[in-house]
Amino acid sequence: MTRWQASGLHLLFSVAIAAAVLALMLSLWYPGPLFEAAGGDDRLFILVGVDVVMGPLITLLIFRSGKRGLKFDLAAIGVLQIGALVYGMHAVYLARPVFIVFVQGQFQVASALQLDPEELAKAKYPEFRQPSLGRPLLAFAELPTDRKELSDFMFLGLAGHDLEEFPRLFVPYAERTAEVLARSWTLARVRQLEPQAAKVVDAWLAQSGTREADVRYVGLRARRAWVGVLIDAKTAQPVKMLITEKI
Repeated sequence: MTRWQASGLHLLFSVAIAAAVLALMLSLWYPGPLFEAAGGDDRLFILVGVDVVMGPLITLLIFRSGKRGLKFDLAAIGVLQIGALVYGMHAVYLARPVFIVFVQGQFQVASALQLDPEELAKAKYPEFRQPSLGRPLLAFAELPTDRKELSDFMFLGLAGHDLEEFPRLFVPYAERTAEVLARSWTLARVRQLEPQAAKVVDAWLAQSGTREADVRYVGLRARRAWVGVLIDAKTAQPVKMLITEKI
């Protein structure tokens, strides 16, 4: 086997592994466009750079059929690639969205890194006491009725800690769908107030054949983009997520 053949074979294996990892991350942790909106594509470049490019390139440089110690060299490259892949997956796993929270008229994303274990332990509902291991859970953030507590949260918000970081405020989304629908927008209002988002939504409606009356609109703020969440006009369950503006 020539070094080019060995490098090409290594490249095929690397592409297959990277594709499988990407499919796993997207299916388990990042529904819809949340991977791109949350900036997960930055980490993807690291994974692809190490596991699809560097490994085969090193193989091309060192491979020589019959070379003494070749098996050890190839094994070392494999171990380094696996280590880099595991590190990258772990970083993406820690940054994964675990809750999508309806907060004062819009959805906000809470990642695993944002959530303090002590805050998780204070959640009233057991499903919110630990980060979701799979797809993010929907929640509704209920403002405290106590004035002092509300004031405290306002100061925390000024310090950069928004309500989605406090699971003690979460109630099951299914129990508040009427409030979500009441605060969501009709698409006519989106066209009036957010024309750029309306263009994206209208294009999807035309492509999918979905009736305008069947959905309503809620904005979602992510790290790298604004996302338009189309929810069912009767159940308030998400139907489609669309990136409407990159930040």
